[in-house]
Amino acid sequence: MPSIADLIFIGVFAALLFTPVADRLLGDAGIGWHIRTGEQILATHAVPRTDPFSSTMAGNPWFAWEWLFDAVVGELHARMGLNGVVWFTALVIASVFAWTFRLLIARGVDVLTVLVLTMLALYASMIHFLARPHVVSWLLALAWFWILDSTERTELPSNRLWLLPLLMLVWVNLHGGFLLGFALLAIFWGGAVWDWFATKENRIEESLAKIAAAKRTRQLLWVGLVSAAASFVNPYGWKLHDHIYSYLTNSFLMDHVDEFKSPNFHGVAQKCFAVLLMIVIATVAARGRRLKLSETLTVLFAIYAGLYATRNIPVSSILLVMIVAPLLRARDSGEVSLDEGFFHRMTRIEARSQGHLWCVVFTVVTLFVCANDGRVGSKQRMHASFEPSRMPVEAVNFLEQHAVNGPVFAPDSWGGYLIYRLYPRDKVVLDDRHDLYGEQFLKSYLTTLHGESGWRHFLEEREIGCMILPTEAALTSLLLETGDWKPIYKDPVAIVFVRDSHQPNP
Repeated sequence: MPSIADLIFIGVFAALLFTPVADRLLGDAGIGWHIRTGEQILATHAVPRTDPFSSTMAGNPWFAWEWLFDAVVGELHARMGLNGVVWFTALVIASVFAWTFRLLIARGVDVLTVLVLTMLALYASMIHFLARPHVVSWLLALAWFWILDSTERTELPSNRLWLLPLLMLVWVNLHGGFLLGFALLAIFWGGAVWDWFATKENRIEESLAKIAAAKRTRQLLWVGLVSAAASFVNPYGWKLHDHIYSYLTNSFLMDHVDEFKSPNFHGVAQKCFAVLLMIVIATVAARGRRLKLSETLTVLFAIYAGLYATRNIPVSSILLVMIVAPLLRARDSGEVSLDEGFFHRMTRIEARSQGHLWCVVFTVVTLFVCANDGRVGSKQRMHASFEPSRMPVEAVNFLEQHAVNGPVFAPDSWGGYLIYRLYPRDKVVLDDRHDLYGEQFLKSYLTTLHGESGWRHFLEEREIGCMILPTEAALTSLLLETGDWKPIYKDPVAIVFVRDSHQPNP
């Protein structure tokens, strides 16, 4: 029989593959340029160092810091199309939450508590269920925290800490979230230093604890130094760190990129995160004395990160659940519950389950379905695609069928999709690689997109073959009024403009 962790894995995996949620994974157009970058890496056996996709930044230095993820999705797309990309993303997401559930069960937390908290974290994370490299950071962040926390609890031998530099070697080439690993490492090192200096030596047990804390402090320091060295093993060396620092400390980008803005708690995912925060606050207030300094600092860090930027909510939720759930073990505090016997038995049964055969079988079967163009027999079970209600699918179809040449100007949120559909025939004016374009370029672009004073300058200074704009955009209304650009196609989502001299032949 499958365990509950197996059922969580299969349920999440199946929902992300065979329901309309699959199309939501492609709700961010950025996966388009990730795929094309991966294909380029596989074709040239080299990581790009200059921008190949835009007309405005062509030849300028570009940091493809997620190149390893790009290569994976590029290969999957070449073999299985978008179904393969969605399959990989769904596999990672399902693994994250099934493993979270499994780790907490192993710590003796009852099934009901773990299930409720895991589902809250799952629903809170749905805000970022997207086929992008950040989902791999969730998995690596969970593994990183588990190693640090389990070695501190002595559930794992201390030599397992040397797995962290190996994880960093992979993480730094997958996603910029590798910085989170150093934040957690600093937190646990600070906790070890505190234990070292705060522990008295009045008894033998305290002396041994002080010696152990000193040993852990030194070991974490060396692990941190080796992990830092491993982070330089990337195609760009130290320049990657400098570039990411400049990007994350740019106040204009942090204030104007949606995923870096603070969460709006009117959404379902944000409300689930708010409920989780209330549970965390109540639990810490009631049983916070059982927390070590490293756990307290991690809770504070996770709460701050989740409230600071929407994109941090998934990792924050996972960290909060991993710390708070063990505090809710009723039997550890001597409390008695009417349901304790049943859930205690369920927890023991779940903890003994091994093998996870059902997960392996389901993964292999769905992989074969993807390889068979999403078909099971004669029926189409998977057909991952970009949603026409969110992306200019029909407008791009029109461009492909008519002699309309680029470069193509569109909102940055559509740029990745245009790269996916039109590259290498046409280039885009810009896309969502905001670190590439920089503050001044984006300020000028936003002035134009919003139809503010001086909106013409951006269009006049750059070579633009056509424009694809949302039908309700401010710039769309201005172009229809001025007549400098002529609409040649329109649907409920997008409208295509060209200059008079660029109108296609019928």
